[in-house]
Amino acid sequence: MTAFETTIPGRSGHRFDARRHWAASLELAFAAREGITRMVRARHQGPLRVQRTFHPEGTTGACHAYLLHPPGGLVSGDALSISACVEPGAHALLTTPAANKLYKADTHGVAWSQHSRLAVADDGILEWLPQETLAFDGSRGEQATTIELEGGARCLGWEVLALGRPASSLPYVSGRIDQRFRLTRDGRPLWLERQPLDPAHPRFLGRWGQGGATVQATLWAVGLDDEREAIEALRETLPTAVRWAVTVRHGVLLLRYLGNERNEAWELCQGAWEILRPLLIGKPAQVPRIWLT
Repeated sequence: MTAFETTIPGRSGHRFDARRHWAASLELAFAAREGITRMVRARHQGPLRVQRTFHPEGTTGACHAYLLHPPGGLVSGDALSISACVEPGAHALLTTPAANKLYKADTHGVAWSQHSRLAVADDGILEWLPQETLAFDGSRGEQATTIELEGGARCLGWEVLALGRPASSLPYVSGRIDQRFRLTRDGRPLWLERQPLDPAHPRFLGRWGQGGATVQATLWAVGLDDEREAIEALRETLPTAVRWAVTVRHGVLLLRYLGNERNEAWELCQGAWEILRPLLIGKPAQVPRIWLT
């Protein structure tokens, strides 16, 4: 565990100290060794690590790794940093054992942060499939995902975010979450996005924005040979009663979900992944074991 002090201006203009209790980082690298993708680097600081990897698809398939964060969520002042690099010819699938929780900020409103940097070299493949993130009322922080592709690298991933705890009649009515996505190929930006989620902003309830929805998901796929075929397959197979849409820009396929059921969002993303994976890498989807526990 690493703890350090930071000074943040308060609303009244005074300054106060806030201790980050769980500043953690994880740096991973995957490489093809004799035709088998192996995790060749795993450096961690604080409560964030990978205990071991799996090859449920055989030695020529993806190397599955589960990102473990024992605290199970982020509170005020926490800082989480994840870096994953996939070398040429390697194929990694990264997921998490459970949902990530974003807890209510303390009385000073100190923010948390979670940054993920994913780099894939030419002819490498990365699947980024974390389980959903649950943001409790009053949570305040920033989620940033950066994806850097080189040459013919391929990537498929998603982010699912659920706001509040509707089952407990605790909606997300205060706080602020900033989501940022940046995807580049050979340094050229293909997808740049920033989305502030603030219940006090008209966009949160406006039909032109969030529309009062409590669950949202974004799935991306980069490197498809035939994007039109992929879109047609999604439209033919995924449920039409669910609020989702799909588009392609600059070679990036984006599928969006907006609704109020996190299980619905999760099943939609998993269904889309099962459709897109064979089109992207020529292999059927292999559900990570951890999702079945």
